[in-house]
Amino acid sequence: MNQHLVLTVISADRPGVVQLLAKTIHAHQGSWLESRMAHLAGKFAGILQVAVPDENHSALLASLKALSNDGLHIVAELADKETDSSDHHFAFSVVGPDRTGIVVEIAEAFAERGISVEELETDCSSMPWSGDPMFEATGFIRVPADVDMDDLYDQLDVIADELAVDVRIEQPEAPELKH
Repeated sequence: MNQHLVLTVISADRPGVVQLLAKTIHAHQGSWLESRMAHLAGKFAGILQVAVPDENHSALLASLKALSNDGLHIVAELADKETDSSDHHFAFSVVGPDRTGIVVEIAEAFAERGISVEELETDCSSMPWSGDPMFEATGFIRVPADVDMDDLYDQLDVIADELAVDVRIEQPEAPELKH
């Protein structure tokens, strides 16, 4: 049987960080399942899910902890069970002039309804026509079946008007069926 772990990793951004992680996981017969990694402000930051045989679980955790000697700060947690299959999944986006409070307002609207943010990517850039700072966020949310979507849309419209941003929620495109 396998244990599934979720790891968070942060270190100075330098060549070989991913290689070091991969070698450590592989040395314990672990499988690298999925990950998100990025360079942020001179740091390497990542999250990943790994599967490791039960008998190698403790040894892998010890080896990951030892990577702190190489400048990697790793937190490992057992993965949770799967989520409720009756939940609905949506893509969302927020675009507009950069200002404080955008993420907190949107996150509060979601949290008040028991909506989980499954993925969030944000970026600040310049508006093409003026050069003013522009904020963009995209992601995916998991919405419990009993959430009143009209109520959510109404609150997001109020937030969008107050912060002068465009907020969209859409069902993700279904994958094309191959014949």
